[in-house]
Amino acid sequence: MTDLTGLQVSHYRVVERLGEGGMGVVYRAEDTRLGRQVALKFLSETLLDNKEVLQRFQREARAASALGHPNICTIFDVGDFEGRPFIVMELLQGETLREFLKGTPLDVESLLEWAIQIARGLQSAHERGIIHRDIKPANIFISEQGLAKITDFGLAKLLQPDPTASNSSDWPTVTEDALTSPGTAMGTISFMSPEQARGEELDVKTDLFSFGVVLYEMASGKQPFPGKTTALVFDAILHQTPVAPSEYNSAIGYELERIIARALEKDRTTRYQTAQELLVDLLTLRRDLASGAVPVQKEKVGTSIGVLPFADLSPGKDQRYFCEGLAEELLNALSRLEGLNVASRTSAFALKGKDFDIHQIGARLGVASVLEGSVRKAGD
Repeated sequence: MTDLTGLQVSHYRVVERLGEGGMGVVYRAEDTRLGRQVALKFLSETLLDNKEVLQRFQREARAASALGHPNICTIFDVGDFEGRPFIVMELLQGETLREFLKGTPLDVESLLEWAIQIARGLQSAHERGIIHRDIKPANIFISEQGLAKITDFGLAKLLQPDPTASNSSDWPTVTEDALTSPGTAMGTISFMSPEQARGEELDVKTDLFSFGVVLYEMASGKQPFPGKTTALVFDAILHQTPVAPSEYNSAIGYELERIIARALEKDRTTRYQTAQELLVDLLTLRRDLASGAVPVQKEKVGTSIGVLPFADLSPGKDQRYFCEGLAEELLNALSRLEGLNVASRTSAFALKGKDFDIHQIGARLGVASVLEGSVRKAGD
């Protein structure tokens, strides 16, 4: 592969090669007009004839350039050098969140600081009608100054703006084109939302689920939906409840675990609805932790309930999905009752198989009542 170090590309002098990703090679360069250091991302030579990858590369430039926000990597310019398209970006010094984590949990203070910044970046993108569709630690950069920035909008999608909105003309032009077809799952498997895994139409809540996966890993050092094969990971995302992150890191506390659990709700109607909503919870938690107002365990509420997965008493023990589905339907129905607080599915289902009595379960969920049941299959 041709090394561009030392060459003059437009008004940029290429200084050194920084690294290579899935689509391109990144160089540090000097903007000779403005006298600043920038990063040049060139599409890999081996991918120049790949129309789909070229569209993704162009999409990244169009989407990110429309988002001027301190928690999103800034795009300055685009160009072409001897048939190789390139993007001019701000030069980031530091490392990705993936490199930073290295399988270990963050302290709560750092976690909240970066989580708040990421949420602000997502809020800005969503307000401009752009969903990222590939939120993961590798696409979040932590600068040497401790600033979190969302990168790589190569899978970004523009949601159709409301034509009656007063600012609809300000929305960026990011077309869906032929890059994705109906029923196609786009993104990184371990960080996909259930609706993304099913190839359904997506909205901003898919990014919030992926962000929940990132939060889980930041809190526990583990992935919530592990699996040795794609099929196992998909099954976990669609059907399994992750181990409560406090099982790996008891320091995170109930409230942070509640926030993560809500972000990871499989039913997007019970998930956080906007990045702003999630951001408010994160900001409130940081404030309360600073003031000492957050209790280790949430007090029980009189009108509150937790729904546990039903026990499978069938001879063949082959009714797991029905047991969990029945409990989930009851949970969703109860959640619609005004004045009733219902423990999240993730928190309640995480207690499945644990050696706790019903009073301990109620205390861990912070509820006054617990619903448990069983299913028995007879014949057909």
